[in-house]
Amino acid sequence: MYYRILLLSALLIFAVTPTPGGADGTEENNCGNRNTILSFLSSKYSEKPIAMGVAANGGLIEVLSSNEGSTFTIVVTMPKGNTCMVAAGEGWELLQASRKPQI
Repeated sequence: MYYRILLLSALLIFAVTPTPGGADGTEENNCGNRNTILSFLSSKYSEKPIAMGVAANGGLIEVLSSNEGSTFTIVVTMPKGNTCMVAAGEGWELLQASRKPQI
């Protein structure tokens, strides 16, 4: 159940996150090579992958967090290989997984 909630949350964030390039003409580059992005997040924020899942569109969704949970990032890697950071924040907290499936 925990992973379903996490995956659904990530999908919702991915669905409502605007594409790079705002209305004012500025462009943020949140996409690139997966290894480069993961290396950057590891070196700058000490973030490592803690959860992952595959979306209906084939995208690999990964949640990265620092050991103490002070920061987190959600990245999506599309089947053609492009990886984009779609959300980031502070205060990540792991919830205890339920042993019984909930419907």
